[in-house]
Amino acid sequence: MAYLSAQDNKPFFVVLEGENVALKGESLAVAESIEITQGRENRLFAQYASEHPRREQALSAWGYLEKIYAKDPLFEVQHVAMQAIYSEMQRVKTEDSLFLAALPQNAYVNYYLPLRKLVSSVSTIAQYRTEEIPAAIVAFRNIDYTDPRLYKSGLVADAIESHFWLLENSGRSLDSANLEMHKSIDGIISNLVSDEPKLNEITAHLFKFLEKRSLFNASEYLALRLLNEKSCTLNNDFASQLESYRAMKKGNTAPDFAFGKDLVAPGHNLAQVPKILSDLKSKYIVVVFGASWCPQCPSELSQIALLYEKWKKYDVEVVFVSLDDNATIFKSFAAQFPFISTCDYKKWESPVVKSYHVFGTPTIYLLNNKREILLRPNSASHLDSWIDWFLVKGNK
Repeated sequence: MAYLSAQDNKPFFVVLEGENVALKGESLAVAESIEITQGRENRLFAQYASEHPRREQALSAWGYLEKIYAKDPLFEVQHVAMQAIYSEMQRVKTEDSLFLAALPQNAYVNYYLPLRKLVSSVSTIAQYRTEEIPAAIVAFRNIDYTDPRLYKSGLVADAIESHFWLLENSGRSLDSANLEMHKSIDGIISNLVSDEPKLNEITAHLFKFLEKRSLFNASEYLALRLLNEKSCTLNNDFASQLESYRAMKKGNTAPDFAFGKDLVAPGHNLAQVPKILSDLKSKYIVVVFGASWCPQCPSELSQIALLYEKWKKYDVEVVFVSLDDNATIFKSFAAQFPFISTCDYKKWESPVVKSYHVFGTPTIYLLNNKREILLRPNSASHLDSWIDWFLVKGNK
């Protein structure tokens, strides 16, 4: 698949697999004005791209009426109308399925259009056609990630993300959704274990997506599953990223460390600040790894600074470990924050950074007074929600 770019950057998609294509018309930005004069697969693609959205709109409208006629006392006695609605929905679905089934077996659109339909329908299925969720999940699990046609589709990322988004939003309990995600992860790894480049590419994207969605149970499962897979080799950077989950997972004891020679703590008496992490007397310690040059760190650290006084009431201390390599910059940056800040100016080579398996900034850990890892929050707001739930409510 490819696209032609119109003047307003609106793409016009075309099939390039195995055929020449010729177009004529007024504007690529107005698809209705374009006529495909050469290219059988492109004609089929254009026809389906025009008809399928209209069928989806009709199904949504009929589905809305179906719910009214099924649940509203004013309409639920109208059995003939109800049957007509059901029959029309089945006709529209059948018509769409028959179009796809009639596509030439050797045509690229025979592969591409069902995949595109699956990916594009996820939101609608989750919200309005929940009875289709099990079949959609089976279809996602049947995707062959070793198939070269997938990588020509432009839908690789969409297929991965839509699969796990649907599992997350399928109406299951969190525990049940996690188990389903584990099952899907197992299937993807089994499918790709003989193709290491694709295994690294697909699982790295999936890991990033799970982290972004705060699906930490699934991302931890993926990390440990990959690290324990003996029949494949992971890229070094990706393996290091995953290793943090094995070494720094919830329940493990975080390494102790000495504070750097330069300590900034505007809200503290420096003479009373301990020299090592384990000497802090707070019930809870937040360790934040970041730097002035990190795009997200200033906003996250500023948010932590705003929440700091609230957290202190519940005996939560914050230690910022900076990856800066310039003393002047570090001191100027850290002076903005009321909590303890430390830096050894060794950036990624810092022993502290390495011992905590930090691969990106900001990285946050919540520890108890035994340095046991309680949480790996992905943001200040995530951590604040934990404090509200476990500490604030617990003290009421």
